Amino acid sequence: MEMANFVSTWSSCYKQDRHVGAIIVRDKRIITTGYNGAPSGIKSCTERGECIRIKLGIPSGTRQEVCYAVHAEQNAICQAAKLGISVEGATIYCTHQPCTICARLIINSGIKRVVYEQGYPDEFSLKLFDEAGVSIEKFNNED
Repeated sequence: MEMANFVSTWSSCYKQDRHVGAIIVRDKRIITTGYNGAPSGIKSCTERGECIRIKLGIPSGTRQEVCYAVHAEQNAICQAAKLGISVEGATIYCTHQPCTICARLIINSGIKRVVYEQGYPDEFSLKLFDEAGVSIEKFNNED
């Protein structure tokens, strides 16, 4: 989880409280990392000097499609695909609970375990993980 938090510092998200990091691990080895930021060749909100979601008054946890950023989990999965690395049976460590869109990608990519640190206002993603048999755990700093 410490690595996921470190990777989150690379985020180009305009909102400081939404810097998200993700690490995909299998057999105690880091496979890929991801953070939330604009796709390659697209200006980030930081570069634009404003957040489109703030500008439009879009509440957190809704209308994820209206954002320049690709989520950290999505970037970690895309990186694995780009490098030709299977994530089947892996664990993803995320600084924040995955949203519904990320949950669907995690499920279909074959990741079997999700560990997250901070909550997110998206109960439906938890239902999807449960139904798909993907283990989801809130990180306990005291372990």
